[in-house]
Amino acid sequence: MREIFADVPWWVKWIAIPVIALVVFGGLIASVLGFLVGLLFKVLVFVALVGGLIFLVRKAKGSSSASSERKW
Repeated sequence: MREIFADVPWWVKWIAIPVIALVVFGGLIASVLGFLVGLLFKVLVFVALVGGLIFLVRKAKGSSSASSERKW
């Protein structure tokens, strides 16, 4: 591999080959990144909903136990 890249100019190694790779694999890279961002968003929404549910249950449980203690 090093022998192949030894005779080419620097701009081929650092500009042309990465551009060709982006053109060939650009759709795949974009779809994988889109999937990961979507998955991260769904995980964050799930965590927020579960956290909100736990907060509401604790708040409701705390207010119902406090009101029941006042009745006695």
